[in-house]
Amino acid sequence: MRQMKLDNFDRQLLNLVQADSSQTTERLAEQVALSPSAIQRRLRRLREQGVIVRETALVEPKEVGRPSFFVVSLQVERERPELLMQLRKWLEAEPRIQQAFYVTGEADFVLVVTAPDTETYDALMSRLVSENPNVSRFTTNVALGIVKRGLTIPVPLASENSD
Repeated sequence: MRQMKLDNFDRQLLNLVQADSSQTTERLAEQVALSPSAIQRRLRRLREQGVIVRETALVEPKEVGRPSFFVVSLQVERERPELLMQLRKWLEAEPRIQQAFYVTGEADFVLVVTAPDTETYDALMSRLVSENPNVSRFTTNVALGIVKRGLTIPVPLASENSD
């Protein structure tokens, strides 16, 4: 699929809906200086073209039992494509794994995992290792606090320099 050409209206809209996707088209129209129907058409096109992949809610951890967050560095024994694909599918399917990155360096994957407690985390990691024999080692960092959390991708306006 070709990369979609974004104009400044699209870019403004993407920044606004990333900050708060619950805004009405009327509110977005006020901020972008387009009509609500134009906003609706643009949002539909951005979704259809795969620019907006999914809209989700950011939940306050304290309000749902203060789950713990773990940052995990995962190493595999062999980087054979079929073994990596099996591991990727397993990681994608596991709801407690919020993010998974295939990386360079010491680790092969870096994961962000959430669990209500360390016992639940330990059980998850035991299952990961037993169901994925290609995983050779993992190290865990326990988050002591949240400084920043989000998935926003800064979308510079055409007149701005890219970061």
